Amino acid sequence: MGSFNWRKITQQLRPSGPPGSIEGDAPAQEGRRSRRALWSIPVLLGLMAAVALLWPVQEPVATASAPGDYVVLAWNDLGMHCYNPSFQDLAVLPPYNTLWAQVIHVGDPPQIVTDGIRVEYFFADNTYSVGKTDFWEYEQDLFGVDLPPNVGLTGKGLSGEMDPAGDHFVAEGIPLTEYSDSAPTTRAPYQLATVIVYDAATGQELARTQPVAPVSTEMHCDNCHYDGGVEGIATGRVDTNILTLHDEENSDEYPPGHEGLLMDRRPILCAECHASNALGEPGQPGVPSLSKAIHKKHKKKVPDSLEGCYNCHPGPQTQCLRDVMSTQHGMQCTDCHGGMKQVGDNPNPWLQEPRCDNGACHGSDYAQDQALFRLSKGHGGVYCAACHDSPHAIAPSNQANDAIKFIAMQGHNGPLDICTVCHATQPTEPGPHGIVVTPVATASPTATDTPSPVDTPTPVQTSTPTETPGATETPGVTETPSPTGTPGETETPEPTHTPQPTGTPEAPLHIYLPSVMR
Repeated sequence: MGSFNWRKITQQLRPSGPPGSIEGDAPAQEGRRSRRALWSIPVLLGLMAAVALLWPVQEPVATASAPGDYVVLAWNDLGMHCYNPSFQDLAVLPPYNTLWAQVIHVGDPPQIVTDGIRVEYFFADNTYSVGKTDFWEYEQDLFGVDLPPNVGLTGKGLSGEMDPAGDHFVAEGIPLTEYSDSAPTTRAPYQLATVIVYDAATGQELARTQPVAPVSTEMHCDNCHYDGGVEGIATGRVDTNILTLHDEENSDEYPPGHEGLLMDRRPILCAECHASNALGEPGQPGVPSLSKAIHKKHKKKVPDSLEGCYNCHPGPQTQCLRDVMSTQHGMQCTDCHGGMKQVGDNPNPWLQEPRCDNGACHGSDYAQDQALFRLSKGHGGVYCAACHDSPHAIAPSNQANDAIKFIAMQGHNGPLDICTVCHATQPTEPGPHGIVVTPVATASPTATDTPSPVDTPTPVQTSTPTETPGATETPGVTETPSPTGTPGETETPEPTHTPQPTGTPEAPLHIYLPSVMR
């Protein structure tokens, strides 16, 4: 699995320059002090007038990026990461979050930078996970690894360095929970990360941003599997009710090497037998994938609706479907994915999903160059999610934290639409998707600017650090140009859904567990 990254980010706030000092003169006679004071008045007035004339007037608009500036675009690979509320009995998904980032050198044209820089991340109000989840009590039984506290399955912690990955940087497998340090018993699913770019040689800060890392345990198996809810099973816990039902219905079919009641072998990793592309686990021959098993088993028991999906996916409180398609266009999960049957029929879940460029949606002007939106790139080699944000969180979302990075870069919420965030001057040629942008008065701030308090939403259950931005001199950085219900068995007719076309991915999924698990 490779060595763990033990390094924690520490950053001290220091004044931008050495403190000044004023040394008093030796005592003098009263008359001399009076004359000096009289002479100082016109001198001070003159200096004040000169400063007033020369001091630039600060307009209440963002400052445009300039050649030599750097911009970092960062996002989460998915619109939501789930993990089990407890790992005592079973595990569907571990705490495993992922951040992506691309660094742009502002210019004409802008260039994607991968050399000569270091990209780091941290969570100001989420610095530990042990005690917020019991994962580290059961990781050996579930995944066969003995992890240090607050270190995830890939060796990442709650802060550290992002890894270069071709044209971007990634921190994969961050063991993040939904509980902030400041409110460790209150769910806060939209955790705020800070991503900072440094000159690798000098350590000077070049750019920063604050993407959301979404995470939730809101999976309502308890809606059906409460004590006595299904087949009269009552063990005292929802997870053991599920395992008991599984044993009653399937124990005579358990594959070789996995015999024995699940209740006697706890904790159980579902992907031990059921293939999961989300974990990179192949499962056992002849056993349906976890997605197929769950969706097929629950069709006609769970309604094909947003409310139905929120029985398992987070959730009525979390509302992971929060993007512009749902908030402004009234779309629901089934508009793209179809109902329970269609999702269960997907032969390659997580890797074969609805596309944005099909004819029933955005069409060829919004073509994906990969089968999955989150792996696709467009304008100048920038990832689609860098400008539009993550799947299920396409900007503008209904969450204040999602808006923070967009407001900081361009002065307003929504996908990036101010060209001079990355371009040194306003381009005249058509931009992404063939759109011709009319220049507007409000331009993007530089990487070290702070958005106006009036425009910045209040973070939800998180806090951000107050840090001193780095200097503005341009470092010598090598630039790499971008490449061109209720349970029951009553049969009722299913609603008719037309899910959007899917494709086969041309790149591997970027959420996987290390090979030691295989």
